[in-house]
Amino acid sequence: MRKAIYWFRYDLRLHDNPGWSQLVANNDWVIGVYVLPDRWLRPLRYQQKSLGIHRQHFLLESLQQLRQQLRTQGSDLMVVVGDPATALTGLVERWDVSAIATGEYPGSDEQGDVQRLRDKLDIPVRCHENFTLFDRAELPFALADLPLIFSQFRKLVEARPCSMPLPRAPNLRQPVVLEDSPCELDQWLGIMRAQQLVQPADNRRLPFHGGSTAGLAQLQYFLGEHKLISNYKNTRNDLDGWDFSSKLSPWLAMGCLSARQVVRAIKDYEQTHGANESSYWLYFELLWREYFQWLAFRFGKQLFALRGVQNKNPLLSFYPEAFAAWCAGNTGNQFVDAFMRQLAATGWMSNRGRQIVASYLINQLGVDWRYGAAWFEQQLIDYDCAANWGNWQYLAGVGTDPRGRREFNIQKQRDTYDPDGEFIQRWCGN
Repeated sequence: MRKAIYWFRYDLRLHDNPGWSQLVANNDWVIGVYVLPDRWLRPLRYQQKSLGIHRQHFLLESLQQLRQQLRTQGSDLMVVVGDPATALTGLVERWDVSAIATGEYPGSDEQGDVQRLRDKLDIPVRCHENFTLFDRAELPFALADLPLIFSQFRKLVEARPCSMPLPRAPNLRQPVVLEDSPCELDQWLGIMRAQQLVQPADNRRLPFHGGSTAGLAQLQYFLGEHKLISNYKNTRNDLDGWDFSSKLSPWLAMGCLSARQVVRAIKDYEQTHGANESSYWLYFELLWREYFQWLAFRFGKQLFALRGVQNKNPLLSFYPEAFAAWCAGNTGNQFVDAFMRQLAATGWMSNRGRQIVASYLINQLGVDWRYGAAWFEQQLIDYDCAANWGNWQYLAGVGTDPRGRREFNIQKQRDTYDPDGEFIQRWCGN
C-alpha cells in the first residue's frame, strides 16, 4: 500500500489544493498533518509571540472543520504542537509513508522548516504552489527581475489570466484508520485554557469564523448575495463595521480560500453584472497581496531587516514606554488609540487604520518599525507574513515605495474619516 502525508500549513482547504489532489491520485492512503510550531507560542521576534488569541481561535475553527472534511473523504487530520521537522520525521517512521507534500509559502521560517525536513528524510518532500495567484512559471519575468515598484509589477501581470481553481479531490481508495487519537485539538484547547488564552468577550467583535465553508460563504455574501462589491471603491476607507470591505483576508491568510477562487468569483460577478471600478479595485488589492508574496520569495530574511530591501537606515530606535503605550492604545492621541483598542478587542483593523497607526509609531514616536510589525503579527486575525512585513517596510521608507517614508497627518485623517468622532467614541468612550 502506498502511503503519504499531506502537511497542511497555509492551505487549510481541500478545494484548489494541487498537492493534496496529487497525493490522493497517486497513493492509496493519505493522512493530513498540521504541526503548530511551538515557537509561535513564546515571545521571540521583538518581544512578541507569533500567534495571538484571535488568530488562535480562527485557526482552531479552521482545523476542526478541515478534520471533518477529511473524514468525509476517508482521511483524517493529525494535529501536533512542536517542531515541524521533528514531528513529521517521527510520523513518517510511525506510518511508514513514502512521500510528503505541502504548500509552498514565502516565509523564511517556513522555508527553513521544509529544508530541515528534507535533510532528515530520504523520501520526497514536494512543495506545491497554492498560496499565490500566479505560479512562478506564469510570471512574465524571472524572480530575480521582480520589479521593485508595485505599479511596474501590476502593469506586467494584471491582464494575464491565472489558472482556474481546482475542484476538490475524490475520496481516498483506502480509508485511513488510526489506532491512536488522530488529533491533539482537544489537548491544544486545554493548553490555551491553562494559559488563559481565551478569546475576550466583546460585543464589538466581528463575526469571523475559521474554515473554508465560512470563507466561501463570505465570498458569496460580498460578491453575490448582497453585491457589496458594486460600491466597494467608495466604502473601502470606512473604519468599522462588516459590509464596507470584503473581509476575506483572514481566510486568504490561513488558506481556507485561495486567491484564485476570489478572482474566479470576481470574473463571474463581472460577467453577470458588468465590470466597474469597484470590482477592479478588489482585484487590484489582490495584486498588492501577490506582489508582497513574490517580494518575500525574492528577499527572504531581508524582509525582517531594519534597513529593509533598500538597505537604507530608517533612523529609528526603540523606546519601550512609547511602544507599550502604542500597543495598549494609551498614546494620548485618541484617533490612534481607538484603532489600537479595536485591534486588541477584535484582532482586526481597517487598512486605513493600519496605515495611520504605523505612521504614528514610526514618525511621531520614532520607534523601530519592526516592533510594530511584530505586534501586528501577534494581534492580527488576518496576519500574512509577506503583506504585513512588506507593508511596514513600505511605510518606514525602507521597502518598495519610491517616494520614501510615508507620514500621515493624523488630524487630517481624523477630520476626513471620523469627522463626528463616532469611531473614537466607540473604542475610547467610557
